[in-house]
Amino acid sequence: MRILVISDSHGKNDDVKRVLEQVGEIDMFIHLGDIEKNVEYVKELAKCETHMVLGNNDFFIDLPHEDSFEIAGKKVLITHGHRFYVGYGVDKLREYAVDNGYDIVMFGHTHRPYLEIGERVTILNPGSISYPRQDGRKCTYMLIEVDREGEFHYSRGVMKSSLEMFYNDFFK
Repeated sequence: MRILVISDSHGKNDDVKRVLEQVGEIDMFIHLGDIEKNVEYVKELAKCETHMVLGNNDFFIDLPHEDSFEIAGKKVLITHGHRFYVGYGVDKLREYAVDNGYDIVMFGHTHRPYLEIGERVTILNPGSISYPRQDGRKCTYMLIEVDREGEFHYSRGVMKSSLEMFYNDFFK
């Protein structure tokens, strides 16, 4: 199973489309908020099971603040993160996850990639595909692959520019 996790596209749905084209076929698409517009269009782009939550900039959008579901037997929580004050660290989010039996928690908001694989909970942030804030300012996403044994493998991807994608297609 291949799962694409993105966040903080801030209305730049061309970036959403580009990252979906870059990663190829996926089984699940997760957007962790600050979509800002055209939610239905984004869902249609994914062409698979989709989970999306509200970000702090998602005004007049009908999405939940949090969502929980299972992936390969793991209890997952997705949230934008601002209600857990993730700009100051992940301690509140980690405590909430452990107290409520979550195995994996995904958040956005900070525009910085983050991955913590702990004994009790895995916490991740894919960064932003439109407005990155980490050193190097690369637009990032997260791919999760669940193998046949049910093991989870996490990898951070860097979104290619439109020009890079054009050259890759042109010189195939």
